[in-house]
Amino acid sequence: MAAESGESMEFTLVLPVLPLDGEVVLPGMVVPLDLSDAEIRAAVEAAQAAARAESGKPKVLLVPRIDGTYAKTGVLGTVEQVGRLADGDPGALVKGRHRVRIGAGTTGPGAALWVEGARVEETVPEPLPGQVTDLVKEYKALATTWLRKRGAWQVVDRVQAIDDVSALADNSGYSPFLTTDQKTELLETTDPVARLRLAAQQLRDHLAEQDVAETIAKDVQEGVDKQQREFLLRRQLEAVRKELRELNGDGPDAAEESDDYRARVEAADLPERVREAALKEVEKLERSSDQSPEGSWIRTWLDTVLEMPWNERTEDAYDIQGAKEILDAEHAGLDDVKARITEYLAVRKRRGERGLGVIGGRRGGAVLALVGPPGVGKTSLGESVAHAMGRKFVRVALGGVRDEAEIRGHRRTYVGALPGRIVRAVKEAGSMNPVVLLDEIDKVGSDFRGDPAAALLEVLDPAQNHTFRDHYLEVELDLSDVVFLATANVLEAIPEALADRMEIVRLDGYTEDEKVVIARDHLLPRQLERAGLTGDEVTLEEGALRKLAGEYTREAGVRTLERTVARLLRKVAAQHELGERDLPFTVREEDLRGLVGRPHHVPESAQDPAERRTAVPGVATGLAVTGAGGDVLYVEASLADPETGAAGLTLTGQLGDVMKESAQIALSFLRSHGAELELPVADLKDRGVHIHFPAGAVPKDGPSAGVTMTTALASLLSGRLVRTDVAMTGEVSLTGRVLPIGGVKQKLLAAHRAGVTTVIIPKRNEADLDDVPAEVLEKLDVHAVTDVRQVLELALTPAATMAEAPVAA
Repeated sequence: MAAESGESMEFTLVLPVLPLDGEVVLPGMVVPLDLSDAEIRAAVEAAQAAARAESGKPKVLLVPRIDGTYAKTGVLGTVEQVGRLADGDPGALVKGRHRVRIGAGTTGPGAALWVEGARVEETVPEPLPGQVTDLVKEYKALATTWLRKRGAWQVVDRVQAIDDVSALADNSGYSPFLTTDQKTELLETTDPVARLRLAAQQLRDHLAEQDVAETIAKDVQEGVDKQQREFLLRRQLEAVRKELRELNGDGPDAAEESDDYRARVEAADLPERVREAALKEVEKLERSSDQSPEGSWIRTWLDTVLEMPWNERTEDAYDIQGAKEILDAEHAGLDDVKARITEYLAVRKRRGERGLGVIGGRRGGAVLALVGPPGVGKTSLGESVAHAMGRKFVRVALGGVRDEAEIRGHRRTYVGALPGRIVRAVKEAGSMNPVVLLDEIDKVGSDFRGDPAAALLEVLDPAQNHTFRDHYLEVELDLSDVVFLATANVLEAIPEALADRMEIVRLDGYTEDEKVVIARDHLLPRQLERAGLTGDEVTLEEGALRKLAGEYTREAGVRTLERTVARLLRKVAAQHELGERDLPFTVREEDLRGLVGRPHHVPESAQDPAERRTAVPGVATGLAVTGAGGDVLYVEASLADPETGAAGLTLTGQLGDVMKESAQIALSFLRSHGAELELPVADLKDRGVHIHFPAGAVPKDGPSAGVTMTTALASLLSGRLVRTDVAMTGEVSLTGRVLPIGGVKQKLLAAHRAGVTTVIIPKRNEADLDDVPAEVLEKLDVHAVTDVRQVLELALTPAATMAEAPVAA
């Protein structure tokens, strides 16, 4: 060790060096040293030897040694006492006196390292300036704060009693939070004021760090305390509930509640997103009190989620031939629907075999709309489809539904909230791929509560329903594997956007032959069982069934036919119980009148010619389509007396605007072309024309009665009767063209039921005859025309064969 070059100082001290590894001693500090260390013991022994010669306390130079390097400044220390430390090892008590600038090494007694040194003089201005006084106060305040936090109250007074600036700064050497480098910096700072400022800054930084650490520790402790408190309270709450249950007689088994929702959710086979949502609700439930209404809402929601068949699916029956046989056995006719279901099963089977069952998260569901008149078997067909596919069947009645929440569910915040009917249907089915029948979808209405038909748009869209979200569940529900069958009577009553999402399959009604088969194979056995009879006791001849279908129940479906059969069997059962009839009994055609009364629908051709509705000029037979299927419509025309009636056109029968316009067109055509048709058109100018459609309570509209009205007016003017066996349909234009219309199949079935043999249709509807059953076409003489003149030639009886008939007035 040597003084820095260029520095001149007087070395007056020669001292043995006592190295301190990783430690720093400042003046004023009293520290114990372990004499087990050879260097420390050598320094103390050397100092003792020198002291004996000088008759004073042994002196050593305390020098910090950091990584083998000695500091430039040390502290003169006096060995106050040599003895044993608390652990029994030999030790010495050394007190630091003042700073010493270390010079060159020298020789001395003993094995210690001796150096020369010069005392560092420290000067403090007298009296202290105001800044230094403030610094002293600040340091004392900081030291007091730190000591109080540590509980060292006895040291506070000692620190407050120190007035010397240098001693006050060196007192920070006792601070355990200072690093060796920081203490070394304090040791080498010779200016007392600068040293006190440095000590104050170090203490200030430590207090700031301590505040942050205390804040973090406090937050952590508060969180731990809260969890412990909540845990303790929950255990207490469980104990109280257990006692209450035992007092109420629920027994000790009720303590293990079945509604341990967390365990149920974790054990349930739920999709990942549904599981996350359910666990969040469980956490809310655990935080809520028993008195909170939110707890009951959450329990109801969790029960609903846990009861949903999230991963349950039934295996489809891919026996295509077997499915076709089931459909044929349970339903006669309806070939279009049965073919469509067979196609669906065949395609689904092939997709499954080729690994295409799920594409883009969507499965191969189907959305079919069965549109047709009442009683044709739309609803029962849904059960047959489910039976053929091996799936569960659920029926959802939509007739009269006006609340959008019935489809999408209510928000959970409402009292009595429930999921929508779609979710309830899937839950009821117990599988994610049932056959859901949306019955009477055309009867859905809308009001201030929303439009349910709009809510069905997502349900019935194959591109969207794999992520259907119910307002109550608020989790995604995959409906892409559900087969939806919607039923409706009138296609026009279904909103266009909703109808566009479904595949429309029309059920236009049954022929008479099909009705006989249905009655024999399905209706009669069912009603025999309900009447308490057997097939051996009562039988119906085919002729009786045919007469029931043709003359007693003229309808598109078979519902009224079934009621009539039930009425007949009840009559037979009652007569047998009264002793009026013996069993077994065979019902023939001639027995029907005595059992169920007279026929209600006698064909025009079977009536007396004078009683037929077309027995006078001005009456024509038209064909129409209603919500109950096809029907026969009569049009009556008359001319008013020129002296009493006003000229013009009068229409009655509750007609729509389109039908009124058709009447105007028919009248205009005859006025402009009456001469070439050899009609007295002058009567049309001078006399009022009245056209009436019977059954005035039934609303009527559409353009397809145009040719019928033209024929009725032509018959009226010419005095020629309209043929009884002829019915017609078609729109007429001002030039006499016959334009196409809709519902040809339904109209021809109605004509067949009514006993009509000749039907006139527009030429452009000729392709629609492919949809008409072959047995119906065989019994009808269908004429496809393009001009109204052809209609008149076919429909009006020749003038030469007519008896003189007065024009209806």
